[in-house]
Amino acid sequence: MAGAIAPASASAAPGSGDRAPTVEEQRLDRAAPREILRRSGFDGLAPELARALGKARSYDQARRLVVREGGELWRRAVDRAQGRGPARGDLSRDDDRPLYWARLGMARELRQWEPKRFSLGEEQRARLIGALERTSRGQDSVRFPGSDRGPGKGQRAEGHRVKRILVTGFDPFTLDRDVRISNPSGATALALDGTTIRTAEGPARIEAVTFPVRWQDFTDGAVERALRPYLPRVDLFTTISQGRVGRFDIERTNGAWRGGFPDNDNVSRTETVPVSDPASQPQWTSTTLPYKKIVEAATGRFPVYDNTSVTEIPAGGGAPVVRPGGPTEGSTARAGGGGDYLSNEIAYRATLLRDRLGLRDRLPGGHVHTPVLQFGAENTDPATGAVTDPEFVRNRLDIIAQVRGILRVAASES
Repeated sequence: MAGAIAPASASAAPGSGDRAPTVEEQRLDRAAPREILRRSGFDGLAPELARALGKARSYDQARRLVVREGGELWRRAVDRAQGRGPARGDLSRDDDRPLYWARLGMARELRQWEPKRFSLGEEQRARLIGALERTSRGQDSVRFPGSDRGPGKGQRAEGHRVKRILVTGFDPFTLDRDVRISNPSGATALALDGTTIRTAEGPARIEAVTFPVRWQDFTDGAVERALRPYLPRVDLFTTISQGRVGRFDIERTNGAWRGGFPDNDNVSRTETVPVSDPASQPQWTSTTLPYKKIVEAATGRFPVYDNTSVTEIPAGGGAPVVRPGGPTEGSTARAGGGGDYLSNEIAYRATLLRDRLGLRDRLPGGHVHTPVLQFGAENTDPATGAVTDPEFVRNRLDIIAQVRGILRVAASES
């Protein structure tokens, strides 16, 4: 999810008061999303929500329904990814795409729903869609052991305190290039949510949430709202996204700049990352992950790099310059190690939140870029290719396993 230059004609999504499907939701009508939903058994979820909404007698009743169904969608996707219950289709269980397309189908139903028993204002409709977003991304279901006992006081297992790890993933993106795309970071979130890994320091519990690939959600504070309740209580956090072909990158530095590449609604933003209290906003934030140990460890088949490169405008101005060794003093960000797209931004926002909460010296956290998830060599044509193939599945499973290995190393050092 590294940064790129945006086309000059990136188009805007419908306004908040427009009930027409968004650009994202319009892609639901393409053949590949329909096939993914059918072959995963997720194709009935949006129609089921529409039928249930038709029986709602009040806004409060509708909101309870949406919260329940959104949470159930997340649980169903996690259970499928982790082998619990029936697969309900022949797609491999590690696939993140059924969750993505099912959520969009449910959001489209909410956007176009006209209640018969009460009046629904557009602000109320937006709140319902927001509730669906949060619940179906696991953002309100993070449950760490001993989470009611305060920071650093989790339950104990085999004589060890259970460490707490928070990870984030993303939706698929660049869907107009290839609507079949899967995002290994989202698949990793589903595979690891609620699981326990064994580290050199004892057990560690992983909780996961996902985020949309939309500039506006980040502008509206979605990252900070989701992470702020948990960062003071975890031992490690890692934001994760898809990066470059054939390699993992541990991003050393994150920049306060949006480079303009269109998001999933084909909206472009080129500007300083908007945050609260911009007067105290730094141009750069840094990882506190144990990157040297991670790079040295044997975590899987893909090489892992300590990526120190950034793009900056040097102090005093001038053209942007690539700095392989990191930013220079007083410079202005134009790309972090992870580029200038939303992967860099989630890393910037999460590490800035860490620092503003006064946790920098005690909380390891940063960004992991996974390899690009590739289809098999005979299945690369977006127009004629199959929605899955054995190499595609193998690559995704190997990426998930290697992220688990990276977390094991990081937790052992924290």
